[in-house]
Amino acid sequence: MIKVKGLRKHFGPKVAVAGVSFEVKKGEVLGFLGPNGAGKSTTMRMVTGYLPPTEGRVTIGGADILEEEITAKSKIGYLPEAAPLYSDMTVEGFLRFCAEMRQVPVEKINEAVDKAIATCFLDKVRHQSVDTLSKGFRHRTCLAQSIIHDPEVLILDEPTDGLDPNQKHEVRALIKRMGKEKAIIFSTHILEEVEAVCTRAIIIDRGKIIADGTPDELKAKSSSAGRITLKATGQAGKTIQKELEKLSEVGKVQVIESDGDGIHASISAAKGKALKLQPAVFKFCKDKGLSVSELSVDPGRLDDLFREITKSDRED
Repeated sequence: MIKVKGLRKHFGPKVAVAGVSFEVKKGEVLGFLGPNGAGKSTTMRMVTGYLPPTEGRVTIGGADILEEEITAKSKIGYLPEAAPLYSDMTVEGFLRFCAEMRQVPVEKINEAVDKAIATCFLDKVRHQSVDTLSKGFRHRTCLAQSIIHDPEVLILDEPTDGLDPNQKHEVRALIKRMGKEKAIIFSTHILEEVEAVCTRAIIIDRGKIIADGTPDELKAKSSSAGRITLKATGQAGKTIQKELEKLSEVGKVQVIESDGDGIHASISAAKGKALKLQPAVFKFCKDKGLSVSELSVDPGRLDDLFREITKSDRED
């Protein structure tokens, strides 16, 4: 549904996006991650046709965003970072206006407005003017306008920004539900959203894609992936530590707690031995006759990987 190839954007001498390429299929929810200034919003604005690229091509459902602008944009629902609203309109009136702008057939406008209001939980404020709404309801109204024409593609820039925890949960559930039948890209800096909602994630930094995969695949690339937490008794903690450090599969043993009858430690793998670490530690405990109360493997963490591979927030 979305094809992006060789996308670049220059603002004078500054290169904001430097050759980004990716695809998003129907039924896929793509999380777009990156530190401030990494090029997330600029990329999304080019994907929607809001900004023309310096180089590269974007197609939406096979339609080029520049050469077949009307066709391509008709397939997109867009929630920009700071979505505009007409404060003197009611919620229902604003959505009706958006439906007309999106050329929803006259006989289907009532149905489209009712569906968007129900989907975004706006029924109790449908007759209120926009300027009387709380920030959460204003945000939901902006989200409702992006789906009013039932688009095949949704581009959402920070869709939960400024919402309280309950509202964030509602919006995440909505995105996950809609993602089963649409192609969705949403940018976020909240990593828990990626794990909760996305089928895939891209990390962008300094205008380039530096990681692309499912949340589990990305977590597995973090330095914490494969690390073992061990709680065992039966020998002195220092003895267990020294014996563990002799194993070729063990890179480092970080002691959390140690006494005369046991150890609580975090064990990382030697380089290239991550897959062999768990069976080696298990065999060690069995051979030494230790009583094990915990032996767990860390699947990795997105926040660890994010910090390890991004630089935009830390360097000019």
